[in-house]
Amino acid sequence: MSRTSRTALLAALGLITATGATATVFGTATAGAATPGCKVDYQITNQWSTGFGANVTVTNTGDPVAAWTVEWSYAGNQQVTQGWNATITQSGAAVTAKNVSYNGALATGGSTSFGFNGSYSGTNAVPATFKLNGVTCNGATEPTTPPTTPPTTPPTTPPTTPPTTPPPAGTKADNPYAGAKVYVNPEWSAKAAAEPGGTKISNQPTGVWLDRIAAINGSATSMGLRAHLDEALKQKGSGELVVQLVVYNLPGRDCAALASNGELGPTEINRYKTEYIDPIAAILADSKYAGLRIVTTVEIDSLPNLVTNVSGRPTATANCDVMKANGNYITGVGYALKKLGAVGNVYNYVDAGHHGWLGWDDNFGASAELFKQAATAEGSTVSNVHGFIVNTANYSALKEDHFTINDSVNGVSVRQSKWVDWNRYTDELSYAQAMRTKLVSLGFDSGLGMLIDTSRNGWGGTARPTAAGATTNVDTYVNGGKYDRRIHLGNWCNQSGAGLGERPQSAPAAGIDAYVWVKPPGESDGASKEIPNNEGKGFDRMCDPTYTGNARNGNSMSGSLPDAPISGQWFSAQFQELMKNAYPAL
Repeated sequence: MSRTSRTALLAALGLITATGATATVFGTATAGAATPGCKVDYQITNQWSTGFGANVTVTNTGDPVAAWTVEWSYAGNQQVTQGWNATITQSGAAVTAKNVSYNGALATGGSTSFGFNGSYSGTNAVPATFKLNGVTCNGATEPTTPPTTPPTTPPTTPPTTPPTTPPPAGTKADNPYAGAKVYVNPEWSAKAAAEPGGTKISNQPTGVWLDRIAAINGSATSMGLRAHLDEALKQKGSGELVVQLVVYNLPGRDCAALASNGELGPTEINRYKTEYIDPIAAILADSKYAGLRIVTTVEIDSLPNLVTNVSGRPTATANCDVMKANGNYITGVGYALKKLGAVGNVYNYVDAGHHGWLGWDDNFGASAELFKQAATAEGSTVSNVHGFIVNTANYSALKEDHFTINDSVNGVSVRQSKWVDWNRYTDELSYAQAMRTKLVSLGFDSGLGMLIDTSRNGWGGTARPTAAGATTNVDTYVNGGKYDRRIHLGNWCNQSGAGLGERPQSAPAAGIDAYVWVKPPGESDGASKEIPNNEGKGFDRMCDPTYTGNARNGNSMSGSLPDAPISGQWFSAQFQELMKNAYPAL
């Protein structure tokens, strides 16, 4: 499938049916004055000796519902191990799947789909009976025969598109995550598993951060790039596997913050090229790794700083003025895209900030144009950019359900609320899709894909709103209904109350290649106080819970957790907070 044909397909993902075992269940029932009814299609999409993948499509043939619960029981020992687009729990043989935030409403005739991976031994019969909101849907048909050439290993990242034929040799997949497992970093996985309750998520794929030159070769106590790629080959098996790398070491890195400053000075562009990018590109080009799909997240936070934190802006910093003047962010990103993009199995995704940074009118278009400038610097072209990533290592909510940018209260627009503050977007999904449209209009590929980092934007727990706020005024309306519980959108460091977001999954929405956990949950954003270190990382007051703020966060409290280590180091208290507040809940 060409990249230009993907956009229309993504919009219709919920209607696609794959080959496999299918049970179609029709039924109606009467309860009081209402006329409930339902149809459930339960489909085994792939199956191997100890496990299987399934997709379930629910159609409401009765009265409209605002939320749904689907129930069934297995006749055998099947166990759901991983789900997506629904919150799935199991007690014995009984399984319950409930809608998530964005797919609860079902009109009469409306449908939605969710999927899961499961384990089994012996037989794997399709359940005979399903219930939708307590109403039994009768009349199951017998399943057809499972695939005759099942995979030998289960997918660890849920495929939300049907299995596809691998692209011919020398060509790239339209969406590298489609039909592929994603690399589980054993170093992060071990730390997560060692935490109380951590085994609930320790098998999730996360990004591998190459945030300094020494990270390429590793050390006696840490894996280098080759070690990760060798481990990825072991995890790959006979299917496809994605490895996620964060390329993050520009000269004068992160000019507007101190916690994530890097090892290279503002003028050390040649070291960046020859000691950092060139060695990474050489390793990735090794034919040994040609069968891996290597996704790079290129230089987070760099280019947006050149738009928002330079002279003429209230949040300007001298360091960002220096980086804009010397051009080394543009040069570095262009060079990285050209060198890495020349490797046939590398998929470059450039960082595009988040809605709470670039969602305003005077930031949005200027940022997109700057991304185009960087993508065509140093001899690179837009063809070296497979997509963009938003919300990297940030906390912005994926989708706000209780208010939209078009709402008004007593004639006052939501945009005028203190929280939205004239932004054009309320969440990351709407921002990512709009940024994609803008970038395509500037000449990027029409099949451009977006990634959204959902590692810490779940905002669950007991304080998660279930309805819009009071309509007393526009602020009570927004503040009472918003999921994002930060004090201010500009707060970014070890946020109190944050939770794990949507689990990594492929093609979850139109134009979105995947939800990913690029920032490994449990790794600190920065130290709460000054801690000497040899990684060039400074002390940023935005990581200090006693800090009363600056222009970038509306002079608000920082909202950060206390006693945090330097960025990238393990922060047990944050990990526990993220699990406690996860949404969907663990």
